[in-house]
Amino acid sequence: MKQTLKITKVVTVVIAILALFAINAMLFASGETEEKAAGGKKLVVGFSQNDTNNPWGTAETESVKDEAAKRGIELKYADAMTKQANQIKAIRAFIAQDVDAIFLAPQVETGWEPVLKEAKAAGIPVFLLDRGVDVTDDSLYVTLLASDFVFEGEEAGKWLAEEMNYKGNIVELQGTPGASPTIDRKKGFENIINKYPDLKIIKSQTAEYQMGKGKELMEAFLKAEGENIDAVYAHNDAMALGAIQAIEEYGLKPAEDIIIVSVDAIKDAFEAMVAQKLNCTVECTPLLGPGAFDALEKHLAGEKLPKWIKSEDQVFTKDTAADYIDSRKY
Repeated sequence: MKQTLKITKVVTVVIAILALFAINAMLFASGETEEKAAGGKKLVVGFSQNDTNNPWGTAETESVKDEAAKRGIELKYADAMTKQANQIKAIRAFIAQDVDAIFLAPQVETGWEPVLKEAKAAGIPVFLLDRGVDVTDDSLYVTLLASDFVFEGEEAGKWLAEEMNYKGNIVELQGTPGASPTIDRKKGFENIINKYPDLKIIKSQTAEYQMGKGKELMEAFLKAEGENIDAVYAHNDAMALGAIQAIEEYGLKPAEDIIIVSVDAIKDAFEAMVAQKLNCTVECTPLLGPGAFDALEKHLAGEKLPKWIKSEDQVFTKDTAADYIDSRKY
């Protein structure tokens, strides 16, 4: 009888132990282990930003940083200061640190394949923000979260062509050479403007997406062409704001003597539109943080993502800017 009781107790203990193991396994599988609940290992993401020398880049960076903080994700951040070499160096540092994922906002389209292959070999997924890359193997990145830059150029072209009654001379302030927004915004704009023989782009040069360089370039355009210039197309608002300064110093009225359309829809552009100094801006949202981390979570859960997660953008003009300015987050 005593022997039977001993066996019964042993069986009971074994069953209890097995049940405990089963419960722990369930908790682990659901991501609710005691270690994680007590603040165990966080996800670590490396973010290589191409530049924050403009309001748009700053807003994008803050969006990613804020969302990482909200989700309890450790973010390792590196600002490349417009240098692709700095971004490649940062990505290799992230690989050496064995991060869980890499967010890359590439400075230009080309030259990424070797370092992205290194990330893939290390088993680290790469997510592209804002700009695409030109690679022979698209498995080197998970997805691109960005606006449709060709669409932005086309929308700017459509609005400007109508505003100019389909005739006149345009100067173009381009962004960084080789960057996908520069390539595509120019392509989209020309898709529209080239339809109309009386619309001409008489000058087109880079101002690197920077306000100061936008002013300098517009000064040069005005010196060369003067009052032959009917309109300005700037690949971003920062350059347009620089152009506004140059136009005013030249003695003309921006948005009246010279029509100005740009891209990004930053709050400074809305202020310029309310002041009747900028005619139109096409939105390109920098608030990519929530979407980027949503994409990362879906990828880690095994969900297949599209290669391009497209942002929804719209067109704003000086006639309606006052209705939207208070709601702008960047």
